[in-house]
Amino acid sequence: MTAQTPIHEPATADGWHGVIPSEEFPAEKGRYHLYIGLFCPFAHRVNFVRHLKGLTEFIDISIVKPYPKGDAKGWPGWRFPASDDEYPGATVDHLFGEDYLHKVYFRADPDYKGRYSVPLLWDTKTGTAVCNESAELLRWLPTAFNELLPASLAAIDLYPVHLRDKIDAVTTWMQSDVNAGVYKAGFASSQEEYDRNVIPVFGALNKLEKIVANNGGPFVLGRDLTELDIRLYATLIRFDTVYVQHFKCNLGTIRHDYPVLNNWLKGMYWNVKAARDSTNFLHIKENYTKSHADINPKAITPMGPFPNVEEGFEEDWSKLAVGEVKHPSVLDYETTIPDL
Repeated sequence: MTAQTPIHEPATADGWHGVIPSEEFPAEKGRYHLYIGLFCPFAHRVNFVRHLKGLTEFIDISIVKPYPKGDAKGWPGWRFPASDDEYPGATVDHLFGEDYLHKVYFRADPDYKGRYSVPLLWDTKTGTAVCNESAELLRWLPTAFNELLPASLAAIDLYPVHLRDKIDAVTTWMQSDVNAGVYKAGFASSQEEYDRNVIPVFGALNKLEKIVANNGGPFVLGRDLTELDIRLYATLIRFDTVYVQHFKCNLGTIRHDYPVLNNWLKGMYWNVKAARDSTNFLHIKENYTKSHADINPKAITPMGPFPNVEEGFEEDWSKLAVGEVKHPSVLDYETTIPDL
């Protein structure tokens, strides 16, 4: 980074925007540490890449508990368990032994004014944060350590040149209407806001159902696994499990209304090991249902759906009927999303 584009603006809410490899942060095995929550779809993107690219021995992790998360402003934020046995799948802070993630943030900037979010990538040599922006990490982490990886892993390219225009085009509305869209609906503070925000979620899912069908699977754009699959997976693996009931995104479900997306999801979960290895349904379910007191004041976690992900992946995509949610407002919104 240059003086004109700092990695972080101190004493502000600005995040960290470092890149590996760079002069500040060269690619070195064992140098970097990743803080994540297994519940968070944005942290999930990064952990997915970590598994997919064989980086689990390159980048160690510490995993916060899925709840509690603090007050409406995020204070005191995500907490580490006192031991690795306290909550299944959560770990102590392996670097500093802190009890709260905000204390790690304050090590990088004692006057930091932003949220204490996951993911957070830390440089153990310089003792500061590298990056806490999941979209930025998703873009550069897949190639960051290629020079140190075997050819088979280095060859995995999630942003291939021949698909970049399509990836960029879909990312724009997928992020707004699906990845962030479920949150816009779920955290709506009025009926009017909810009614306005839930429609784009299903308009975009209708569109994605057709895109995957037209491309013939097994991935969003066809034969190549790309960023889009990781972005979409992190949301759809949580959709029937959490977003349908907890965020009231119940105009349809993936397993009932979207046969093509459901098959895509089954293929991702059962056939892509990195997807399965980075998914923890206990953390996902208990985070949402036990850390949003305004939405679920009794913190009861629903038992279903069952199973978490259906089996029976269909390899012949031509056998799948293309589904959709037929709500008139959803169909109208779908028409506003540009074709590829």
